[in-house]
Amino acid sequence: MFKAKIFIKRRRTILDPQGKAVELGIKSLGFENIKNVRIDKFIEFEIDEVDEEKVRNEVDKICDSLLANPHLEDYYFELEKI
Repeated sequence: MFKAKIFIKRRRTILDPQGKAVELGIKSLGFENIKNVRIDKFIEFEIDEVDEEKVRNEVDKICDSLLANPHLEDYYFELEKI
């Protein structure tokens, strides 16, 4: 069994309005030295499979087909044997 930890990041060339809103909120609290806030996604799930290569292929397909928008986001993942 494996735990997949998936990190999805909006590409730097794509505007991040949610990150900008958080940045403005932080600055309104008086923290003026904060800049370039980005809001990304972290997803974690378990896969009941023993073959690590099969797990890598499945996680990659799940990310590419459902979890990440290939036009706006990049992703990478880590596997942990549990």
